[in-house]
Formats: sequence, structure tokens, C-alpha cells
Amino acid sequence: MLTEVAAGPYTVRGISVGGVYTSLQVPELDSVLDVGVPIRSFAGTDRIFLSHAHPDHASGLGSLLGIRRLIGKGPPQVFLPAEIEAPVQESLAVLSRLHHTSMEVRTVPLRHGDVHALGHGLHVRAFRTHHPVPSLGYQFLRRISKLRPEFHGLPPQDIARRRQAGENLLEEVDRLELAYATDTLSRVLETEPSVLESRVLILECTFVDARHTVQDAQERWHLHLDELAARADLFRNEALVLMHFSQAHGPEEVQATIRARLPPSLYERVRVFAPTTGRWFG
Repeated sequence: MLTEVAAGPYTVRGISVGGVYTSLQVPELDSVLDVGVPIRSFAGTDRIFLSHAHPDHASGLGSLLGIRRLIGKGPPQVFLPAEIEAPVQESLAVLSRLHHTSMEVRTVPLRHGDVHALGHGLHVRAFRTHHPVPSLGYQFLRRISKLRPEFHGLPPQDIARRRQAGENLLEEVDRLELAYATDTLSRVLETEPSVLESRVLILECTFVDARHTVQDAQERWHLHLDELAARADLFRNEALVLMHFSQAHGPEEVQATIRARLPPSLYERVRVFAPTTGRWFG
């Protein structure tokens, strides 16, 4: 069974267990975030964002492309760290020869700070995450036009008259919608503070209790729940989706531990991306 949570205006679907598999879909953004396992219902989505090339985040790409061919879909866009573009293309070329079928994709290589237009006012910005291999997080934003502050309070008829006269009363601003950061040190919250202002933040939280210390998490280049609790006042997000939990913790244990260890002011905005009962998928 897939996990599904509502986070602000967005739906986050999929599965994620640290070191095993992570693949998420946000239908409202027509985007799949990582492909550690091929999920059939994700195959129709035309934008795929790879955070990095570790198998639990990228090894399902070839299988997902195979499913796309079965349903008549063409090459998707694959956004990925620029450093891994060539190896990913090489691996897909090998799969094409093995399977005697096309594994074509349209890669979009990105580096820290790059912004790419997705259409209809939606853009994505890549930002650096902190992992031992080339890795990126992604921040989705909408560019909208707003009345410049100095014109606030003007009567509507004055605004209309000045616009008809050709005066530029508007400014373009970025509305931060959703950010995705996985397999990273907590330092990403300092190096990319704007993720704390995104309407929705999807963030890894591999370790959740005292069986692993914060130092253990840092040595493994991952996050610990205690690091988030210590920064609880910094999160301005409407919803914080925590995912990528260690398989050492069962789903119900994860749910209970997060509820017990986070301050209520933050916990009320947290969506725990784990089944409420039973075991992890697979």
C-alpha cells in the first residue's frame, strides 16, 4: 500500500524507507520525486526529479521507463544533478541494449541555484544538499505579479487609469510552494533557509530516537528528529512532511515517537509519511 498525506494544497503519495526505497509523487505539480522503486501509478507523470544516484533513490528509473512504454508514454523530463547526467545516460543506454527497447529521457542537468521554468508560472530551483555524492534539493515556486507596495491604498479607478496610461504598477514575486530535501545533513536548513518559508517542506528524518544519536546521524549524512525539535521555532511552513525513516523503526513506532518528541507547536503541522499501522511496504 502506498502512503498518502495531504500537505497544504498538495498531495504527497508514495513510499519511503531510508536505504531501501524512496519514490514520491505530487500530482498537483505533475512531478515524481526520486525513483527508488517503480510505482505503476506514477508512470504517467512526465517530470521526474532525482535528488542523487544512490540506488534507493534512482535504481527504479529504468523500470519506470519500461512501464511508460507499455502505456504509450514518450520520454519524460528527468531533472538531476549535472554531475550525474552522463552516468545516468550511460546506464540507460546499457538497459536499452539489454532490453532491446528505448530508454530515452530528456535530461535537465541542474546545479545549485539554477532555476528552470516548468510552464504556467511554475518554476523549480535547485539547491545543494549535504551528502557524500552529488545531490540536490528542489524548491517549486510560482511567479506572480503583485501591485507594488507604494501603490497600495490607491482607489481602483486610479490604478486602472494609471495602468491604461502605460505605467508599470506591478512587480514579479516568487511564491514558495513546495521544497524537497532528502539524504542531507541538517545544515541544509542553514544553507537554504528559504525552505523554511516554503508552504510545504518535504524533509528526510532518518533517525527518530535515542538508539542513534545526532552524531550518528551526522556521520551517516542524515538527519535526526532531535535536530528538528531544536529548530522548531524556525519552521514557517504550513505543512512539514517527514519521510525517509530508518527501517530500524516500525511505522507505528515512528508515528508515536514523533508525536512524543516534537513540540506541539511544530507537531500540529507535521505529516508523518509512514503507514499508521502494520509494516513497511515489502
